Amino acid sequence: MWTRRKLIRAWFGASLSGLVLHPFSICWAKTKKLLPRGFSREELKNMNPEEIDNRNLEVDPLEKFGTMGPTDVAVDINTYRLKITGKVKQPLSLTYDEILKYPSLIETVLLICPGFFTNNGRWSGVSFRTLLKSVVVHPEAKYLDVKGVYGKVVRIPLKDIDRKRVFLSYRVNGEILPQKHGFPLRLVYEDAYGYDWVKYVDEIVIS
Repeated sequence: MWTRRKLIRAWFGASLSGLVLHPFSICWAKTKKLLPRGFSREELKNMNPEEIDNRNLEVDPLEKFGTMGPTDVAVDINTYRLKITGKVKQPLSLTYDEILKYPSLIETVLLICPGFFTNNGRWSGVSFRTLLKSVVVHPEAKYLDVKGVYGKVVRIPLKDIDRKRVFLSYRVNGEILPQKHGFPLRLVYEDAYGYDWVKYVDEIVIS
C-alpha cells in the first residue's frame, strides 16, 4: 500500500537516479473539462479537444457532419491494400475484407475543425495494437506514421496508441464510412484537431 512516506521515498530515489518526476505525478493526471449534454456547438468549435471530456455530448447525425481536406478520393476497394511496413519483422498487406475480420471496437470521439465545425461521432474500427500484433514491432521503434493515399502523413508516438482513443475507423454512426469522410479507412485521433484525422488511409509505417 502506498503511503505518503513511501511516495516521497520513491520520488527521491528516482530523482537521484536522474529521472524527472514530479512528486505527485504518480497520483494525479491532468483533468479534462466534462461538458454537459446540450453544450453549444458554436463554443465547442473554438475549444482544444485535448482539454475536453465529451462523454455527455450528444452524437451528431452523420448528415450534419462537416468535412475537411479532400472529399472525392475514389479508392478501388478491389485493389485496395492497407500496408504495414517499417520496423516490423513481418510486413503486412491487408485487403479491406481482411481488415473487417479483425476484432472491432466502437468509441465516441470528438473531431474539432478549429473555428469551423465539430463532429461528435460514434466510430467503429480496428485498433493499432490489434494490427501490430500480426507484424511484431521491433523493440526500438517509437513512432507510427499514418499515411493517406493523397500524401497526408501524421506521426503518432507508439505510447499513445494504448492510452488514447486512437484507431482506424471503417464505420461511423453505424454506417459504412462515406467517401467524403475517408472511405475505406480514416484515422480517429482523440485529443488531436481534425486536420490530423487522416482520410483514405493506405499505409502504416513503424519507425
